[in-house]
Amino acid sequence: MKNLVKFSFEASYHQSGPITENTKELWFVLHGYGQLPQYFLRKFDSIASSERVIIAPGGLSRFYLEGFSGRVGSTWMTKEEREVDIRNYVSYLHAVLEDVYFGDSTCKITLLGFSQGAATVCRWVQQFRINFHRLILWSGAFPHDMEIPAIKRKLEGKEIWMVRGDEDTFINEEKQKEQQKIIDELGVEVEHKLFKGGHDIDEPTLQTFL
Repeated sequence: MKNLVKFSFEASYHQSGPITENTKELWFVLHGYGQLPQYFLRKFDSIASSERVIIAPGGLSRFYLEGFSGRVGSTWMTKEEREVDIRNYVSYLHAVLEDVYFGDSTCKITLLGFSQGAATVCRWVQQFRINFHRLILWSGAFPHDMEIPAIKRKLEGKEIWMVRGDEDTFINEEKQKEQQKIIDELGVEVEHKLFKGGHDIDEPTLQTFL
């Protein structure tokens, strides 16, 4: 017999610098499978400033990338206890937002999910509690099991971008067709950016969002 228990949980997140009265933008960047937030955050060094603070939450499940020691990575979820993992990371992301958001409605919020983080950020958006400006799915996609009516309401009037490298081996023609079906069902306008490269954050492309 399986049971579920609720308990208090502590988890860290990383940010590019302090949030002050000069901060005009908050970027929440969610990493991909096998990455750690403190290192993923470095990919955004070129756009971070006192006016633009980058927040990098981390997947709650960590593991050794090879064997039983050495480099560590993390994941947002696996197929085991999938729904529990989703509820847990959405609660965690809400807590991160509450910890950093200072209540200024003029502050622009960008939500960026890379690879596995793209599906993660979409599930967060379904329950997002404040207004945000832009959603960027980078080398990732809308998850097939989204609550379409819920996320559609959240995406109305927002900038939505899908970004990928032209040599990204994780995104093929079939997956692109599947994504277009989801986008058609959502009924939202999605802009696309294609850069020369693979499955990674491309700095020149990142700069175009400033």
